[in-house]
Amino acid sequence: MPDTTSREPRGFVVHTAPAGLADDGRDDFTVLASTVPATVSAVFTRSRFAGPSVVLSRAAAADGQARGVVVLARNANVATGRQGEADAREVRESVARTLGVPEDELLIASTGVIGRQYPMEKVREHLKSLALPFPDGGFERAARAIMTTDTRHKVIRLRVGEATLVGIAKGVGMMEPDMATLLTFFATDARLDPAEQDRIFRRVMDRTFNAVSIDTDTSTSDTAALFANGLAGDVDPETFEEALHTAALALVKDIASDGEGATKLIEVRVTGALDTAQAKRVGKTVVNSPLVKTAVHGCDPNWGRVAMAIGKCSDDTDIDQDRVAIRFGDVEVYPEPAPDAYTEAGTDGTGDEGTEEALLAAVTAHLRGDEVVIGIDLGIADGAFTVYGCDLTEGYVRLNSEYTT
Repeated sequence: MPDTTSREPRGFVVHTAPAGLADDGRDDFTVLASTVPATVSAVFTRSRFAGPSVVLSRAAAADGQARGVVVLARNANVATGRQGEADAREVRESVARTLGVPEDELLIASTGVIGRQYPMEKVREHLKSLALPFPDGGFERAARAIMTTDTRHKVIRLRVGEATLVGIAKGVGMMEPDMATLLTFFATDARLDPAEQDRIFRRVMDRTFNAVSIDTDTSTSDTAALFANGLAGDVDPETFEEALHTAALALVKDIASDGEGATKLIEVRVTGALDTAQAKRVGKTVVNSPLVKTAVHGCDPNWGRVAMAIGKCSDDTDIDQDRVAIRFGDVEVYPEPAPDAYTEAGTDGTGDEGTEEALLAAVTAHLRGDEVVIGIDLGIADGAFTVYGCDLTEGYVRLNSEYTT
């Protein structure tokens, strides 16, 4: 298991500042860059309404070479037409000029309200003041500056041999990843074969960031990237993949537990599926069910909602309810106990061991925790996948009904 560390990867610098994208004076403009050439692996949203930042970054990352990324928070710059594209190009070109790197070696990402132009007069004023040198490190500042409705910043550091890996992420709503999710950036001074780096990155993204869902809505701005500059020398690819998976999973759990209005992390572990794809499909159906989410929020041991959600996968005709098992934590709730197990139940919600009320009381106790684990065994084959989400609360409705007002 990789060791955690307070050290930051060599050769990366960070700039953060308030550029007027919002009116609260908080840092909302970030530049993360390597001081030496770096390889990049990146995945992006497949939304048909992807913003110009995604379009530009997808092209920039295509050759596997990029020095860093500029991030504008509080404004998605999506559905803004030709002017939005021109503004994104102008921002990226200005930052690249300051860094002394080719424009096409810089990614750009934007996050926030859709349908609004950048406040370019304010942004231009900040760009005029942008100058090297940037201070070393600064990933804590970057993690805070890229936030929108997050209640806390999300950052993790791990050692990988002589190298260091740092990851930051933001996003707590509009989240049903489609090839990537929200905004997440990793930086490492490890040296990796570019093709191997890309394979590792995509495998890890599929098992972590593409396994989280808050509200089933896919962002128009999803961007995930890994920058590696090699200053720490070679690392073992398997060890690096383990570290990247550890870092990404920690960020995913932090994101899910910080979901808009959320009070609980939900982890749905599906086993016994035909294949990984089916396990993921079933897990996502369960974790995205509003009725499952609200039951978890209210600590209601209504496990029938999980059975209902599994049943929604109507195209998966090999799912047979007679072979399915459902549990909450270590408590198996389906198949249900024999009828005579219900006869000794009391009326105070505790019940004697083996009774229906005792069973529901045990489920309720599990639901009262901060992390709720729902286990589903489909009894078909050995496919498995775990997905992550959160409960659905009044806070989510309130925040999103007032988001632009």
